[in-house]
Amino acid sequence: MITTVTSASNATLKRLRSLREKKYRRAEGLFLAEGLRICTEALEAGWVPRVLVFAEGKGDHALVRRLVQATLGAGGQVIETTPDLLSGVTGKDNPQAVAAAYEPRALALGDLVPGPRTLVAERLRDPGNLGTLLRACDATGTGALILLDDSADPTSVEAVRASMGAFFTVPCVTASTAELLAWKAAHGAVLTGAALDARAVDYRRASYAAPALLMVGNEAQGLPEELMQQCDQLVIMPMRGKADSLNVAMAGTLLLYEALYAQEAG
Repeated sequence: MITTVTSASNATLKRLRSLREKKYRRAEGLFLAEGLRICTEALEAGWVPRVLVFAEGKGDHALVRRLVQATLGAGGQVIETTPDLLSGVTGKDNPQAVAAAYEPRALALGDLVPGPRTLVAERLRDPGNLGTLLRACDATGTGALILLDDSADPTSVEAVRASMGAFFTVPCVTASTAELLAWKAAHGAVLTGAALDARAVDYRRASYAAPALLMVGNEAQGLPEELMQQCDQLVIMPMRGKADSLNVAMAGTLLLYEALYAQEAG
């Protein structure tokens, strides 16, 4: 059944609001997504909400009805509330039609088999960059995103929002550097690192033989020397203006497309 909630003190709404913080996501075993498009794409990818909240007046929308039916059919909870209370859940001023809480799927590096292209991000701190890279992975048919060491949480509402639904279609795992290097060796993958380094070659002249691991570094510091030494090749994007580097999400996207084009060209 659908429950109508009109108070900000409602226990379920308070629980959903808490999911904006990592410690509560871990404690609850849930994460939050917002927006009709993202939640619909999640459903199409096989993700069914444990809790669905929609704004009053949106219940007759065909996609909202579909989400409601799927959630109730799986034994989940459905709440109708005011746009203001829904905005309080998502933390955004502009009201969304829906928000939903999902159970994360446990996935380890050992569960992945490398495809032609896999993206690796080392100490990625900005959840917006993380989500944008997931979106780029989806756009280029990249098999997975591997997050190294102390990277941002891919289940944060900011990362899921920036991914525009790609969080639900692109496998994303967290691993240590040692685990990555062992996985690379086990699968005979070629590791390419994007770096501002004298050893780097123009990314348009590099080889991207499959299975290719394409790695970008921390937003402020780039790749550490010890990781660059583990790369089979280093690449750089030429800069023609005064800026010395690109945003990591932009650099990662360029690298993914270049590898895609090179592999398709044979």
